[in-house]
Amino acid sequence: MTKEATPIRSVCVYCGSQPGRDPDHMQAGRLLGKSIASHGLQLVYGGGTRGIMGAVASGVLSAGGHVTGIIPEFLMDKEATRHSLGQLNELIVTADMHERKHKMFERADAFVALPGGIGTLEEIIEIMTWAQLGRHRKPMVFGNINGFWTPLLELLQHMRDEGFVHTAHLVQPLVIDKAEEIVPGILGAAASKGREGESGIISKL
Repeated sequence: MTKEATPIRSVCVYCGSQPGRDPDHMQAGRLLGKSIASHGLQLVYGGGTRGIMGAVASGVLSAGGHVTGIIPEFLMDKEATRHSLGQLNELIVTADMHERKHKMFERADAFVALPGGIGTLEEIIEIMTWAQLGRHRKPMVFGNINGFWTPLLELLQHMRDEGFVHTAHLVQPLVIDKAEEIVPGILGAAASKGREGESGIISKL
């Protein structure tokens, strides 16, 4: 593999398909979506049109940006409606969750986790695992809105302290508290170091 700087063109956002109890989380989704579009980037996400997922997508679309939704067929009527999915610029329907995650990885140049549930947690942890194994060097961000991810970040630090996070230098996600600072943070991180080429990575995962 080569180590060449690759410009950030698309951002994958993992987040809840529910709005949650804190209204700031929905607002963060909308702000992040608008920021993605205003920086000329594209959104790659799980295709849901409800909850924080819907807020991010509508934020991008309202600012004239491009949205690619990637959703398994069995979730189409659970996390979205057929009509709302038709509003996306691009919709990719997959056979299962495994295919969805691979396509999201393939399409994205950076990853952001906003507040969400078990599915959101599983997705960003898997991306961190792939980074630890040297499979990519794409920027990863925890959007720590109102301290949502702080308990997880403390657990991750505990794992490091106990010697269970090997090659920890490969797992250095950004932690950003404000939605409007996430995209500038990604662009700054990408500019400061090259990103490992992706050729052949998908087949190795």
